[in-house]
Amino acid sequence: MDTIQKKDIRALNREQLKSFFTERGDKAFRGDQVFEWLWKKGAHSFEDMTNLSKETRAMLMDHYVINHIKVDNMQRSTDGTIKNAVRLHDGLIVESVLIPTASRTTACVSSQVGCSLDCKFCATSRLKRMRNLNPDEIYDQVVAIDRQSRLYHGRPLSNIVFMGMGEPLMNYNNLLKSIEKITGNEGLGMSPKRITVSTSGVPKMIRKMADDEVKFKLAVSLHSAIDSVRTSIMPFNATFTLEELRESLIYWYQKTKSRITYEYVVWEGINDTQKDVDALINFCKFAPSKVNLIEYNPIDDGIFQQADDSALSLYVNALEKSGITVTIRRSRGKDIDAACGQLANKS
Repeated sequence: MDTIQKKDIRALNREQLKSFFTERGDKAFRGDQVFEWLWKKGAHSFEDMTNLSKETRAMLMDHYVINHIKVDNMQRSTDGTIKNAVRLHDGLIVESVLIPTASRTTACVSSQVGCSLDCKFCATSRLKRMRNLNPDEIYDQVVAIDRQSRLYHGRPLSNIVFMGMGEPLMNYNNLLKSIEKITGNEGLGMSPKRITVSTSGVPKMIRKMADDEVKFKLAVSLHSAIDSVRTSIMPFNATFTLEELRESLIYWYQKTKSRITYEYVVWEGINDTQKDVDALINFCKFAPSKVNLIEYNPIDDGIFQQADDSALSLYVNALEKSGITVTIRRSRGKDIDAACGQLANKS
């Protein structure tokens, strides 16, 4: 129980850490040393802080804890993908994934335990949202995957996508704080241009991102540009309609001049007709955009089936003819349930 009552030291900023030491008659630079251990060096315990005296480390232990994540289980796919079951300090589990290609390694990280939304095709949505992740818990996932990238692929992590468990924009403040640490020189120093935040479409928060002048990329999990179809597979669309979503994306583009990526799965009998294709093209027209056609990964219910290649060709040909960039993204890590939409704590 003692550890629960102590505050996590990573909730303190640099100035608060300096004050902690000066108030106890010590030098302010001790706060800088501790801050560097916590963020740049990713220390898991006060014992790791070897340039501090034993007395100083004991004093820190008396007052604070480091509620670090623990990779409970690591699974490696035949294609090199790694899935981590990440245990949080309160025993809850989230999942994160390392996705390697010939030219890059990408971390797919979670932002919530479970999910706030109710997409019928996603395994995570079947887990009720337990809580938001803290900024340090998001940051820790990235640090762990960076280490795995260096160990197993011989290079540092190059990209991050917020496409793991949860809706990132429903945990907005903690999301931004984690990205500040990831991109800051006192953290990982990664360029925000290498970070993509994927949302199912929360118009108010997309506008807020634009107002906050964020520098990372935006992806929208769209899957249909017809309201009735989208609501049938993503019921929250009844609240956050396509019209509202489109208006917020127009606002985003006007403010940021940043291209929008749409993630789109084509399912048999759901969104595989010419009408669906035409609606998507019409939806995309207001700004430069890219459509990622994503291979569907079944979650055992039989309702959703990947459309055949002719339907994908229909989309590709029409999008290209309209001048919209389109790629087909083949899924990685399917053999360990690490692919898009499969994260559901099965490991």
